[in-house]
Amino acid sequence: MKKRELYDLCSERLSQAFPEAATELHFSSPYQLLVAVMLSAQCTDKRVNMVTPALFEAFPTVQDMAAATPEQIFPYVKSVSYPNTKSEHLAQMAHMVCDRFGGEIPQDMDSMTQLPGVGRKTANVMLAVAFGGNAMPVDTHVFRVSHRIGLVPQRCTTPLSVEKELVKYFPEELLSRAHHWLILHGRYVCTARAPKCANCCLNDICHYCSK
Repeated sequence: MKKRELYDLCSERLSQAFPEAATELHFSSPYQLLVAVMLSAQCTDKRVNMVTPALFEAFPTVQDMAAATPEQIFPYVKSVSYPNTKSEHLAQMAHMVCDRFGGEIPQDMDSMTQLPGVGRKTANVMLAVAFGGNAMPVDTHVFRVSHRIGLVPQRCTTPLSVEKELVKYFPEELLSRAHHWLILHGRYVCTARAPKCANCCLNDICHYCSK
């Protein structure tokens, strides 16, 4: 099967499996999404959604968070992974947004990745979800599923190399939706342990299932 055909079939089937594909993080502004995505690193969306209501009640704006210390933020995020580091990054991020970007979350990759605790994946999520752009964030689910299906070759050993390969073959207007398809497929079907191959809509074209 040619690469383009594989991508087309994946798009068709995953769009049917996940017609309402979207982030499972709860947010109501770019600021809230950025905080939630920062907290979600090596942590489940379910856990993040449990802690953000109280966090946003205490710090409803980026200015409120900029006025807080890491020690004041910590009690609200202590149940997520790496709470000390994330508390520091949140305080530093908010300070920089207020000091350097006028209190507005920047909307370009270069500016966002200047923020403490914000890497390329987080910036891509912001571009795709908060700002309606076309981007392909690569998290652990996207990385795993892309390799298993055969969307990317084994030589793609870094998130950036996977991102470049996916961007090359998915139509630009589908990138953000495809990102959600792959995440949800990895979260609920193509799980890290004991993937549910028998119930997978891609099992007849997936490299992993054909082994």
